[in-house]
Amino acid sequence: MGQTNSNTSQQPNLQGISDLARHLEKYSILLGSQSPRRKELFSGLNLPFSVEVREVDEQFPDEMKATDVPEYLAKLKTEPFRHDFRSNGLLITADTIVLIDGKILGKPMDYEHAFDMLNQLSGKKHVVITGVCITSAGRQVTFSDHTDVYFKTLTDAEIDYYLTHYQPYDKAGSYGVQEWIGYIAIEKIEGSYFNVMGLPIQRLYEELLKF
Repeated sequence: MGQTNSNTSQQPNLQGISDLARHLEKYSILLGSQSPRRKELFSGLNLPFSVEVREVDEQFPDEMKATDVPEYLAKLKTEPFRHDFRSNGLLITADTIVLIDGKILGKPMDYEHAFDMLNQLSGKKHVVITGVCITSAGRQVTFSDHTDVYFKTLTDAEIDYYLTHYQPYDKAGSYGVQEWIGYIAIEKIEGSYFNVMGLPIQRLYEELLKF
């Protein structure tokens, strides 16, 4: 698969070193995601890491249970890295879906598609699921985190305002929890807020400590 973006790196912003950084110091950490939200969240762990994105066809079997899809896709995203994986490499990949009434809402294709998605979420509870895959040369661990999100009933004008001013076409379910729509639409969240942003960072921290 072709490489689309590479070689952006982050350095820890603390003078000292955390237990996690010490635990992972033998690894060269790579975040395989083009999401700026995931990069921002992972930066919060104060670990040195690089970002590299490689293309993959994000398809899953039609018969697959919807709740299994995020982990499947997170693992699938490791495949383009497989042939040149370094012995000291530690790769982190993730995928997020929005699930409502048993139906997966991915990223919208255009304004009309996004408008329809937000209409579906309006006045209802939906589930945000993020799957994460951690891969080293000798080990691979996958997990997922689920968050219930409750939306108020949205007006057409509110949906239009959000889509016009924020254009969230790179986001599952057509919204970003950290944006205007999150301020005015979300009545309640049960679970990790950061999971809704795209990375269950507390759970990832715990899993990395065990790696």
